[in-house]
Amino acid sequence: MDHQHAQGSPAPSRRTVVAGAAGALAGAAGLLSATGPSATAAAHGRGEGAGTSPGAASGASPGAAPTDLILKTVPRTGERLPAIGLGSFMTFDAPTPHTPRAVREVVRTHWEGGGRVFDCSPLYGMAESTLGGATESLGIGERMFITDKVWTTGEYLWETGQAESLLKRSQKRLRRDRPIDVLQCHSLVNIDVALPLLHALKKEGKIRHLGISHHDPAHYDLMTGWVERGDLDFVQVHYSIHTRAAENTVLRAAAERGVAVLVNMPLEKARLHHAVEGHRLPSFAAEFGIETWSAFFLKWVISHPAVTVALPATSNPEHVLENHAAMRGPLPDPDTRERMVRHMETIPDFGRIATTPWYPGRNYPGVISTAQKKLRDRSPWWPS
Repeated sequence: MDHQHAQGSPAPSRRTVVAGAAGALAGAAGLLSATGPSATAAAHGRGEGAGTSPGAASGASPGAAPTDLILKTVPRTGERLPAIGLGSFMTFDAPTPHTPRAVREVVRTHWEGGGRVFDCSPLYGMAESTLGGATESLGIGERMFITDKVWTTGEYLWETGQAESLLKRSQKRLRRDRPIDVLQCHSLVNIDVALPLLHALKKEGKIRHLGISHHDPAHYDLMTGWVERGDLDFVQVHYSIHTRAAENTVLRAAAERGVAVLVNMPLEKARLHHAVEGHRLPSFAAEFGIETWSAFFLKWVISHPAVTVALPATSNPEHVLENHAAMRGPLPDPDTRERMVRHMETIPDFGRIATTPWYPGRNYPGVISTAQKKLRDRSPWWPS
C-alpha cells in the first residue's frame, strides 16, 4: 500500500520508523513459537492457552521470531497468526512471470518482521508467480501461511475439473508442495458448486482450511448467509475505518459461528493515506503507540474482536514495516475506536474515498492493467 506520513505530523519519518523497526526485528526470519500466546496477544484476550504456529502446522522447526507481536487465534483450530498479513492484488502483478526485485524485498521484509500470512489469487495476474518466485528464492515457500482462491465457473454446471486444475496451477506457480492453508471461493463466484468442492478438497487433505471472499459491501448480506450455513473456517471481507458495513453483517456472523476473518482493503488501496495528506495524527493516538497513519488505520481494524488478520498490500518494503508496527503495543478499546472514526469524519477527503481511484498517483503496469486498457480501447461502454 502506498502510505503517506502526515505533513507536519509529530510522527517520525519513514526513515526513522524503518531504522528503529529493523533493529528490533533482527533475526526474526524464523517461525513463530508454538509454545503459547505472546504477552501482547494475551493482554487483548485473543490467545488464551497454547496455540499452533503456521510453521508448526507444517512440520517445520520453530525458530527465533519477535515475541511482542499481536497474534490472533483461528477459532476452529487454535492456530496462532500474526494480525497483519500481506496482500498482493495489483502490487504483485507484473508484465511477466519473473519476480521483480521490489516484490522479493517486500516478501523478505514481511517474513523477517514476523509476518507469516500471504494472500493471493489466480485472478491477480502474475501475483501467484511473483510471490512463488520470491518465496522460493528465500526458502520459505513451504513455511508461509498462504491464503489463495478459486475463480472459475466450470465448463458446465457442477463441473469441478477447471477449479481443481486451477488449484494445481496455483500450487505450481507458488512453488508449493504442501497443501494451501486456506482456499476461498473468490467473490462468491459459482459458490453453489465451489463450496461443496472446497469441503471435498479439505476432506481429501488437499487444502487445510476453506472459506469465501468478497470486497463489495453490496454482497455482505449474501456473505453472511454463507457464513451462517456454509461450515466455513475463514471468511475474507472488505473492512476499514471508512467501510464499516461488515460489522453488523459478516463480522457478527463470523463471531457467532467461530469463523476466522481475513480483511482485505484495510487501507482502502492507499486512499486512506491520500485522504489524510497534510493532516496531523490526533494527539490521543500516542496513547496506543501509534506513530504513523498506517498504524492508526490498521490498529483500528485488528482491534475488532472478530478480525483475525488484516491484509494490506504494498510494493514498498518500508511500508511493510509501518504496517507491522500496528502489531505492537495496546489496541484501541471500543470507545477509542469510535473516537478514531469521529476524528476521521472531520477530514474532508475522508468522505470522498469511495469516489477516489485506487492507488492514487500510482501505476502498476502488470497484465491486469494492460488487459483493462485493451478492453477500454475496444468497448464503447464502461462502468462509471
